[in-house]
Amino acid sequence: MSYQIKKAAVLGSGVMGSGIAAHLANIGIPVLLLDIVPNKLTEQEEAKGLTLNDKSVRNKFATGALEKLLKQKPAPLTTKKNLSLIEAGNFEDDLDKLKDVDWIIEVVVENLEIKKALYEKIDAVRTPGTIITSNTSGISIEAMAEGRSEDFQKHFMGTHFFNPPRYLKLLEVIPTKKTDAEVLNFMLQFGENRLGKGVVVAKDTPNFIANRIGTYGLLVTLREMEKRGYSIGEVDSVTGTLIGRPKSATFRTLDVVGLDTFMHVAKNAYEKTEGEEQKVFELPEFMKKMIDNGWLGAKSKQGFYLKEGKEILELDPKTFEYSPTKKMKTPSIEMAKQQKGLANKVKTLVYAKDRTGEILWSILSPTLRYSADLIGEIADDIVAIDNAMKWGFGWQQGPFEVWDAIGIAKSVEKMKEEDAAIPTFVQNMLDKGVDSFYKEEDGDLYFFDGEDYKLVPVNEKVIDLKRYKKKHGVIKKNTGASLIDLGDGIALLEFHSQSNAIGPDIIQMINFAIDEVEKNYKGLVIGNQGKNFCVGANLGMILMEAQDDNVFELDYIIRAFQNAMMKIKYSRRPVVAAPFQMALGGGAEVCLPAAHIQATMETYIGLVEVGVGLIPGGGGNVNLYSKHLKGLPNGVQVDYQFVANKVFETIAMAKVSTSAEEAKENNFLDFADGVSVNPDHQIYDAKQAALALYESGYTPPKKAKIPVTGDSGYATMLLGAEGMYLSGYISDHDLKIAKKLAFVLSGGKVPFGTLVDEQYMLDLEREAFLSLVQEPKSQQRMQHMLVKGKPLRN
Repeated sequence: MSYQIKKAAVLGSGVMGSGIAAHLANIGIPVLLLDIVPNKLTEQEEAKGLTLNDKSVRNKFATGALEKLLKQKPAPLTTKKNLSLIEAGNFEDDLDKLKDVDWIIEVVVENLEIKKALYEKIDAVRTPGTIITSNTSGISIEAMAEGRSEDFQKHFMGTHFFNPPRYLKLLEVIPTKKTDAEVLNFMLQFGENRLGKGVVVAKDTPNFIANRIGTYGLLVTLREMEKRGYSIGEVDSVTGTLIGRPKSATFRTLDVVGLDTFMHVAKNAYEKTEGEEQKVFELPEFMKKMIDNGWLGAKSKQGFYLKEGKEILELDPKTFEYSPTKKMKTPSIEMAKQQKGLANKVKTLVYAKDRTGEILWSILSPTLRYSADLIGEIADDIVAIDNAMKWGFGWQQGPFEVWDAIGIAKSVEKMKEEDAAIPTFVQNMLDKGVDSFYKEEDGDLYFFDGEDYKLVPVNEKVIDLKRYKKKHGVIKKNTGASLIDLGDGIALLEFHSQSNAIGPDIIQMINFAIDEVEKNYKGLVIGNQGKNFCVGANLGMILMEAQDDNVFELDYIIRAFQNAMMKIKYSRRPVVAAPFQMALGGGAEVCLPAAHIQATMETYIGLVEVGVGLIPGGGGNVNLYSKHLKGLPNGVQVDYQFVANKVFETIAMAKVSTSAEEAKENNFLDFADGVSVNPDHQIYDAKQAALALYESGYTPPKKAKIPVTGDSGYATMLLGAEGMYLSGYISDHDLKIAKKLAFVLSGGKVPFGTLVDEQYMLDLEREAFLSLVQEPKSQQRMQHMLVKGKPLRN
């Protein structure tokens, strides 16, 4: 049987249920969102004369959840328009609608009897072949399926999303003994390809994979902090980005999650484990007291941390008083910062003979050993465990990758000195002379399965550029970029400068890449796998040249940047840009002239130069204006002033799209541009897009004159800016920048409707950019951004 999911139902409209419904709507799947019927009216409902039979009352939990989706931060919806794909209802009136859906996801309260009673009702109305899953984080999947029909059991499993579902990558899929293999296989593929998730198969054990190890690690950290007399701030300063964990580290993470929520997860593990393992899952007394006090973290505005004015205070678990946050300062921290690569940093810290080394070793040693003890119990192999921790908890390295980093033999020796029990799996490895969990050969990654090394399975759509280059080499590289042969006649231009900032090295490689591709390839992808696609031009270099009054040099660089962008636009072979995360300033300017943009769902694109006292200088103004015009139908009278105003507002307000969907609404992407829901598939998708363009007989756009608004358009755009200035919303310097931007977008001193050359617009843009870069206030803004990392209002 071939499965398809065209419509879904989510049962339970709490934070998790509504978040899953939003994620499904984001990928275009209509959703039915149901919840219980209330058993009493509120005072407001009584005042309106409503009864318990009114539909608005009966559906209020689900409709209330939909209203909250529009207010939540971070936003669960990629665009507010997606809300129209979610239909609200209730369990009594709308359960029969489940016969029309292909996937039913249960997200009701964590109570086995309530879930089983609901499943009985579902079983009576569902169409055979409909997939049913539970988003439980702790109840046995096998126990839930008991007593259901054979068809129900064949199509039932756990699908544990992580909160918030739009942003967190992990999806744990937990089959039962009776789950049909074909159904499981479909959900694994659907989870990765359509939902865009990192999918791992977990076993039906308490808290599955990520929460089992993550909760254990957090509670070990709490215990060791208390035992060794460290402060909350000290522990957070060394358990975050320093060791490849999220910035929120340990205690900020607990504050964000909520201590009450964490207590439920820990309690579930406590009730289902025994002996020494069970002891770890008991909350420390000070944490129980915090929960009794209602100090639950962010939701109660007080937890391990408390914000007073601008100051962040930390809790002292002994006295229950707050004091200024302390940070750990030890020689090993400074030594680690000098090391290259995360593995070397962690190794330096863990074996350090100081307070940092002491706390990190005391946390990592038991967590690594615990992870190894669970191989085979919670998952079949180390890859699933490592991936679960990376995708669910934001660790850069999973436990077995960390263990490889610090050295198995060396760490086991230290563990034995401390009389720690060594996991059988690890001891067997060492006895066989195997000294690493993973090994890399010819760009392929292998993992040890207890007997031998096996190839880590990889979806063909996942192209890891670091490994790909080791296997296939590069065509050419310099300090800023590399040109890679992606196969099938497609090349890839990868940025790898500091922060992927665009400087002369990248401009040089763009020119080389286009020339090379026009001669020998079918198309070019511009993409990379850094933290962000590109956050703009090399601001430090621009500021340095400006402060040295090197206007001639700057003019040369900006001209070269503009020319490179035009080379992308008019390349005889299709160029596909693949932006992800932040594509700001120059990053957006690289995308706008491309024949096609293959963005990820989480692409934040915008021309933000105003924030550093400038306007776009690499063709961003003219290309965004042209992109707006390109989307308009032929033969329809166009209001050029309206278009110019919209582009002016987007650039002057430094608007950044908060998703690829919003980027379409702001015309950074057009209807033909693509969106990869799974960011790991983006390079593959971009390559396919380039091939498709080539195969369809791609021809570059013809150079055409651009209609502009001229003098009258300039005056209209300025009117809005001056109104904001007089109202005190913008400064003198903001107004000066707005005037320059309006002059460029209007096409200067020409009559309304004049057709001008693209080069004429680029020259106006470059002149405006060069005049602003020499302004002291613009230089102050650039300096502030470089030093503080945020815009200066001057």
